Amino acid sequence: MTDEAGIVTTDSGIPLDPIYFPDSVRPGLEDRLGLPGQAPYTRGPYPTMYRERLWSMRQYAGYGSAEDTNERYRFLLSQGQTALSVAFDLPTQLGYDSSNEQVAAEVGRVGVAIDTVEDMETVFNGLPIDKLSVNFTINGTAPIILAFYLVAAERQGADMKDVAGTLQNDILKEFLARKTFIFPPEHSVRLVADVVEYASEHLPRFNGISITGYHAREAGCDAIQELGLTMASAIAYTEAFMARGLDFDFFAPRLSFHFSSQLDLFEEASKVRAARRMWHHLATTRFGATKENSARLRFFSGCSGATLTAQQPLNNVVRSTLQCLAAVLGGAQSIHVMGYDEALEIPTEESVTLALRTQQIIAHESGVSKVIDPLAGSYFVEALTDELEARAWDLVNKVEEGGGLIEMLAEGIPQRWVAESAYQYERDIQSGRKIKVGVNKYVDDDEVAPPLFEVDETAADRQRERLAKRLASRDQAEVGVALKALRGSLVNNTNSMPHIMQAGRVGATLGEIADTMRDVFGVYREPQPW
Repeated sequence: MTDEAGIVTTDSGIPLDPIYFPDSVRPGLEDRLGLPGQAPYTRGPYPTMYRERLWSMRQYAGYGSAEDTNERYRFLLSQGQTALSVAFDLPTQLGYDSSNEQVAAEVGRVGVAIDTVEDMETVFNGLPIDKLSVNFTINGTAPIILAFYLVAAERQGADMKDVAGTLQNDILKEFLARKTFIFPPEHSVRLVADVVEYASEHLPRFNGISITGYHAREAGCDAIQELGLTMASAIAYTEAFMARGLDFDFFAPRLSFHFSSQLDLFEEASKVRAARRMWHHLATTRFGATKENSARLRFFSGCSGATLTAQQPLNNVVRSTLQCLAAVLGGAQSIHVMGYDEALEIPTEESVTLALRTQQIIAHESGVSKVIDPLAGSYFVEALTDELEARAWDLVNKVEEGGGLIEMLAEGIPQRWVAESAYQYERDIQSGRKIKVGVNKYVDDDEVAPPLFEVDETAADRQRERLAKRLASRDQAEVGVALKALRGSLVNNTNSMPHIMQAGRVGATLGEIADTMRDVFGVYREPQPW
């Protein structure tokens, strides 16, 4: 793309030379690179990378009822998907039961509805939890969802040491970008810490948080901001966990990260190479890591829904392929590829299969998995990696000077950065400085929409009927005792996870547990700028 002065830049505005030479890269490259699996991990977190094990192909899915989602998971696994990623509906994300009239229209619309442990059992019916790796894209109600999942695992007879996966559990990015927060920031971060502490102690194969730049990027920030704000989040969380008395090396090996993968191929690959180097520096020099795994950044790459278009939707196949390739070239541990119809509706089976095949073709036919960090040593890529890192550090320092990310979020400053970046992106599209095929160039006025996913309009009613039956059959006294114990742990600042699990075991709903938290913590309302 070109900026307003006509200078050719990356998507995040870094000016580009027409050609790169050895002296384009600053001295000391060998030290900044290291070897794969060795500090500073620029070339990848593991010595053998994809030669020994491909990335997890983790298509994001979930809609309607638990039965609907279970059917989609069985289909994806039958097509060769190697891990699962769960999408939850808005009521579940916001801590409301499906029976709550305020959210009646949203039940099962953009993800699966989870009201009770039994719903979680149904989602994984016939799917052995101790043999799966599952990602949960959930934040405000993350402790409840993890608790329900662990109880479902218990009921399958799984050993907790075999429960593998990741809980997103990054509430700061909700205040920054997505806005599905529930409780005030300090209480929200406390719940994040409860999960991380519990997972670090009891779930050796489970990541209790995925520190996420993805959603800020989807909301409009650029690659530099995504990188800098993600590292600022990592600092904020780490300081909160250590203030709780947790040793860095106790929780850091199970921290994971989540980055967007967009369309500027080399910038996206360079960004995550820089991210590994930045986290290694923070972990070792700032937080005193003594374990290798504490400084080894591992990340999930979500291809970008924000870059997809409703116009000429088949073009999105090409866009998602480029995004997946960028994630692979950057060394992702797990990848999700969007369905080409995702700008229009929940993906159909045909489009999710093609998205999965995209990953499989890149893995098995492109040759990019045969060599570790194949871009290393490119004058352009190394100069770009250095520049992204330097600019991201500038942003990290700016956040630090402003009192840290939590303080700056309360003032609305990072939110304004994201909004300004999104506005500039739209201006670039409107002006034609950034070409969007099918949108502002090569437009087709006679395009035909592809067949779309048909939402089962009865799913919400069926969900509410199931919930009513479960409420009628449970022991209400047991539920009362469990919720009272949970309230005590919230008030006394002890770890809430065992109490949430017990509440789930005896039949408490997600909404009842969230209401208990609301009663103790209150509800956060974002200050308005007017």
